[in-house]
Amino acid sequence: MSEEIDVCVIGAGPVGATLATVLATAGVKVAVVDAAPLPPMERPEFDGRAYAIAATSRNLLQAAGVWDGLPQTPGPIHRIRVLDGQPGEPASRLGLDFDAADIGGDPFGWMVEARALRVALNARMDALAHLQVHAPARAEVTRDETGATIRLSTGAVLKAALVVGAEGRNSPLRRQAGIGATRFDYHQMGIVGAIAHELPHDQVALEQFLPNGPFAQLPMTGTEEYPNVSAIVWTEKRRLAERFLAMPDDAYGREIERRMGTHLGRVTPIGRRWSYPLTAMNATRYADTRLALVGDAAHGIHPIAGQGLNLGFRDVASLAELLIEAVAANQDPGGAGLLARYQADRRPDALLMLGATHALERLFGNSLPPLRLARRLGLAAVQRMPTLKQFFARRAMGFTSSTGGLLAGRGVAAAD
Repeated sequence: MSEEIDVCVIGAGPVGATLATVLATAGVKVAVVDAAPLPPMERPEFDGRAYAIAATSRNLLQAAGVWDGLPQTPGPIHRIRVLDGQPGEPASRLGLDFDAADIGGDPFGWMVEARALRVALNARMDALAHLQVHAPARAEVTRDETGATIRLSTGAVLKAALVVGAEGRNSPLRRQAGIGATRFDYHQMGIVGAIAHELPHDQVALEQFLPNGPFAQLPMTGTEEYPNVSAIVWTEKRRLAERFLAMPDDAYGREIERRMGTHLGRVTPIGRRWSYPLTAMNATRYADTRLALVGDAAHGIHPIAGQGLNLGFRDVASLAELLIEAVAANQDPGGAGLLARYQADRRPDALLMLGATHALERLFGNSLPPLRLARRLGLAAVQRMPTLKQFFARRAMGFTSSTGGLLAGRGVAAAD
């Protein structure tokens, strides 16, 4: 016996789970399948990342019924300082400063722990009548022009109009479909974690461009034990990153201060340290017969702008709106025309972001004196151009001239 559904999402990470909750909120019949059990993902030791959730992504999470379920108050970002420097030296005074008060007062984004987002996603998925979760379960997927069959290791069989690959950069569904991917290895490591500091951050984020890669300090909500807390995203050459990760807390904290500066006082590392190899990736196409790719299964970018997850959420909004519209009109939610529209909408944006982050990494990850001077003068020039600053600020929030629908704050319309 098999069960008929509209959409089956393979992968219950933040992108896949958010897509499933948006669809189910609209009344689309959807299933989520993940090889791992979901409750352990709520534990602090599972994933040490904190996500910078852009304003448009917050709108999407609100529409999905997830945002209000976060167990901790997200930390808003009201100012962003962009500086250029060298470890152990004062940053250049020729920098760039963004203030949310200049563009209406709403935060640029919010800092949310990976664990907190997982708690909210799990609770929301459990509460939705149109959503079924199969985890842990392995999926064997077959697709043809008429639909997709998903046979689970639990014995369940699902029949869906569309399968969505949300299983990350090594997506088995992408490989099964014969979809190639272009990759670039930065030979860098991303170090992430949390720090406590003596002075309050005042909801200000710092992006410090350094020769071996950017260093970001991102304001978090404090605790009773640590009232002043920030997340860090530290890009470093791999051999150096491995050495820093092995340091005792005092030495590790001093290395952080050498990159961040002393404006927050003494730094104390808290919690675990995490690291990830940094690569860029883009699939040659985002769709195949009865298959759509979202998030890291479709693309991966350098974290220099903190936009990787937000890019995946834009995939979610685009695909969800197309699917909800199709189901409401009693049309095929896995048809070739719909998938062509999805790819046409999402691939240019992903390619633009991939190119922009790569260009930033090449420009700022360089210590040649002429380039250092040119980029510092460039930052200072933008600082004196209010219209250009506002454009960059709106882009950081996720807004473009064509932003609408879920990303603009429109609620989910019922599909049934």
